[in-house]
Amino acid sequence: MPFDLPETLQPFLLPLLIVVPLAILIIIITVRRGDYRDFGAPPPPTPRPLPPGPAATVPKVPPVVPTAPGAPGAAQERLPLLVVDDSAVVRAKLLKLFSDAGHEVVAARDGVEAMELLGQTRFGVLITDLEMPNMDGFELIKAVQGAMATEDLPMIAITGHEELHARLHQIQGLYGMFHKPWNDRELIKRVEALSHLRKPVGP
Repeated sequence: MPFDLPETLQPFLLPLLIVVPLAILIIIITVRRGDYRDFGAPPPPTPRPLPPGPAATVPKVPPVVPTAPGAPGAAQERLPLLVVDDSAVVRAKLLKLFSDAGHEVVAARDGVEAMELLGQTRFGVLITDLEMPNMDGFELIKAVQGAMATEDLPMIAITGHEELHARLHQIQGLYGMFHKPWNDRELIKRVEALSHLRKPVGP
């Protein structure tokens, strides 16, 4: 026999069916959040802050001391190079080649200009053409070797004439002979090996 609810309670049935599950849901959520204030339970103890520990020590970086000139490991000073050729195109190529390699370079158009520059500046290596007006490469090499101030100057000859190589073998004191067009890498290697032989003159 089905249960009959009195007519006086029937208006309250629907609200009860809504309120009671809602209240149960609120209680479950509150308990899971740990909020016990509404249920008379004491709140969980507040964790005490830990005492501060010792401050972290930052390691000190020693200052960088610059290397004094002349000390071990310091870059050695190199003398400038002197390029001699009557061709403006060849001079421009050699100037760019040696400048890109980190050298200071000075150029002369013939042996006369080269001798004037040699009287004013101390050079590390002389790179000279052979066929030039006024004073050719053979005369320049002889003059450089005969002067006390330049007799120790390393010299390299560059020529575009194959027949001149036989004459070059008769010259003593040359540190290299290159044929035009030269190999840039080989020429740079030879100049690099020679550029430290001659040192600057002290004051």
